Parts: sequence; structure tokens; C-alpha cells
Amino acid sequence: MQLEELKTFVTLAEVKNFTKTADKLLMSQPTVSLHIKNLEKEFNTELFQRSPKFLKITPSGQLLLQRAKKIIEVYDIAKQEILEFHHKIAGKLTIGASYTIGEYILPSILCNLQEKYPALEIEMMIGNREEILQFVRQFQIDIGFIEGEAIEKDLRIIPFMAEEFFIVSSPDHQLARKEEISFHELKKETWLSREVGSGNRDFLLEILSTNGLKIHSLLTMNSIQAIKESVINGLGVSLLSKHAIKRELEHHYLAILPLRNQDFKRTFSYVYSPIMENNKNVEAFINVIEEKWR
Repeated sequence: MQLEELKTFVTLAEVKNFTKTADKLLMSQPTVSLHIKNLEKEFNTELFQRSPKFLKITPSGQLLLQRAKKIIEVYDIAKQEILEFHHKIAGKLTIGASYTIGEYILPSILCNLQEKYPALEIEMMIGNREEILQFVRQFQIDIGFIEGEAIEKDLRIIPFMAEEFFIVSSPDHQLARKEEISFHELKKETWLSREVGSGNRDFLLEILSTNGLKIHSLLTMNSIQAIKESVINGLGVSLLSKHAIKRELEHHYLAILPLRNQDFKRTFSYVYSPIMENNKNVEAFINVIEEKWR
């Protein structure tokens, strides 16, 4: 028994005419007749009494009609539920992000994501740039976020925003009191930076090298918060993103050094494996990101 035959049977029982049934179902009249014949053969009973003037459903046909309608209804519900399941944003989404993005950029995005898809269970891992790339390769996370861009043939890496960075110090630092300073005046400073493998560290070293400045003293920490607290307490200076120092600037815990021609921008990118391109949760997350920075 085919579902199509049951649908033909139900339609014929309702319109009581082979020609009208064929027209309604967009099929030929012989096909309608064949569907009914197949059902009568399967159930070994006559479903309709036929004459040139009328078509009347039999008691057996009436019984089948009740069941056929329920079968079709159950099928339609199952079809709709499966369709919704494949398009429903639910289940687990594992995110990985470098410290700056994970601690200062993503929280507001995750808030938007949770409001839009409340059934989505979100888990976030924080690491440095190289760790996040490795997590993506090993499928420990569904999608990652890194500072800067990268050339990885086996991964999709898409820039989504540009972030400003500033060289900061304690407000009591002598250089913070000047109207303008040059890179030359930073040559004896102690620099606080993230660990090797961090995008923040790579960016700092790139800027200093481009401006011909050699590091006098370098302290390494694997926490942005630890770096900020150290700078606040006068331990040295650092390069930090605008989002990471927003509150400290508002409360005058940190100061941006008035460096001449200070314009440090770095791209933030999201990264995922090509295998994740058809993952509905990843796709939904990317759409939320693109909507925010479109």
C-alpha cells in the first residue's frame, strides 16, 4: 500500500467522481482507477459501489476512510516535525576564542544569539591564537575566533571586524602627562605582553619592529586582566584593544599614551572547518555575527 493511493482514495470518497478526483490530484483518470483497484486488491474488499450514475462508498470503504485520514495526518505531522528538526537551532554549539575576543567581544554577541535561539546550548573555550586554530583542526570546537588573519588551506578564515589597539600606561606615568610622544621615548619602557602563540603578542612585536624599537624589558602573562592590573600598578606599558580597556579608561585606571600617529588596527576573524559549513548551529551563529557587523 502506497500513501499516494490512500490520498487518492480519500479524495475520491470526498468528491465522488473519478474525473474530478483526477483533475484535483493532477493525474490521469486511469491512474485514479489503478490506485483504487490496488487498494481493493490489498484489502480484498470492494471500496466503492460503481454505476454510470453514482459512486457510493461501501461499509468497508467507510472503515478504511477513517483510518486513511489518520494515516495521512500522522504522515504529514511527522514530515513537518522532521522538517522543523532539520531547521531548528538547538543542541550544543562549542565556541573557541582568543582572550580579547572571548572576554570582550563575544559576550554581547552570545547574548543576541541566546535571545534569538533559546534552545541552543553554548559552550565557550578561551585560548591563544594558535590553540584556537588547533582546536578547530581537531574538531574540539565548532567555530573559533582569532586576532588577525591566517593562511590555513584546510580551514575557512573570514574577517568580521577591525579592532583598534592602543599603547596604555598608568595615568601617573610621566609619558601619559605629555601632549604627544614618539616611539623613541618608549625605548626604556618595560612591556607587558601575552605569551608566545598569542595574536596580541605577535601584533605588539610587529608594531615595535616596524617602528624600529627594540624591547628593553618584556614581562609575559597569559591573562589580559593580569596585564591590565600590572599596568595600572605602574609595572610597565602594554598594547591592548579598545574593547579590553574601555572600563579602565572610563574610570581613569589606565591612560592611552599620546603617541604620535598612533593608528593600530587589527582584523578579528572567525574560523571553522569546511565540514562545519552545513552545521545549522554554526550557520546561525555566523548569521548573527554578520548582522552585527554588516
